[in-house]
Amino acid sequence: MTDRTPEEIAVELSQLVRELVAAGRNDLLLRAIGVSVLEELRIEAAKSRLSRLLVTKDYRIILVDYGNKEVEMTPVHKAVYLLFLNHPEGIEFKKLCEYRNELLGYYMATAKLMDKQTIAESVDMLVDPLNNSINEKCSRIKSIFLNIMDLYTANYYIISGHTQKHFAGSSKIWYERLKNVKIPRELVIREDKQV
Repeated sequence: MTDRTPEEIAVELSQLVRELVAAGRNDLLLRAIGVSVLEELRIEAAKSRLSRLLVTKDYRIILVDYGNKEVEMTPVHKAVYLLFLNHPEGIEFKKLCEYRNELLGYYMATAKLMDKQTIAESVDMLVDPLNNSINEKCSRIKSIFLNIMDLYTANYYIISGHTQKHFAGSSKIWYERLKNVKIPRELVIREDKQV
């Protein structure tokens, strides 16, 4: 057991990190830190640059700490974004049909002046696993955020994927390719009536 303070340990660690980097051994540094700790450090580093995300009663999306900058999206893009924002656990694109009514509710709420039949047809295309519409919408949402912030920060606001590996017994393995918005939920303020 050591009598060093956390601050003293941090100073020593900083020196060791500099030595490994100078030796060109980032591989050893990554192995020593571990990927899970690295991801936690990445989130911690990003928190100081992340803005609170406000969804107003009239479904405007505002980056509060970016001078109340509105993230301007069309109603369909807003509906898709709100759906994924409402499901931090993630949604697989191939299972979007299970969320059809929720997506339809968001679209109806954000596009009050549009024809209801047109909205329903658009939602049907979004939840059709054989249609590329959902990928196009997510790509456009990513582009909107990249026009406001750098890629590193935008990764917390865009709809992006992660894969979860599942085991069923000893020989069966399957993967869930979940899509979600990674922003820490303590930074999300919802004034809207969630569908």
